[in-house]
Amino acid sequence: MAVKIRLKRLGAKKSPFYRIVVADSRSPRDGRIIEEVGTYNPVANPAIVDINEESALKWLQDGAKPSDTVRNLFSKQGIMEKYHNAKNSK
Repeated sequence: MAVKIRLKRLGAKKSPFYRIVVADSRSPRDGRIIEEVGTYNPVANPAIVDINEESALKWLQDGAKPSDTVRNLFSKQGIMEKYHNAKNSK
């Protein structure tokens, strides 16, 4: 099963709010999820990103592939750096 970490869109028209979720790559964007990892509110100024770092790292180490946007959010939070350091220290 190919697992992705991606955004699930919520919120009203023209005011998006996203949940960062772990889901099967074949399921629809707003369909069934495995676990919620965090939230992202791009409307706030500055944008609010709340990520459960422990859970995100666990899924990355288990082989989940982040989408491009989620990879950027993780990089800004320092999660990708921690993941690469843990991966290379083995």
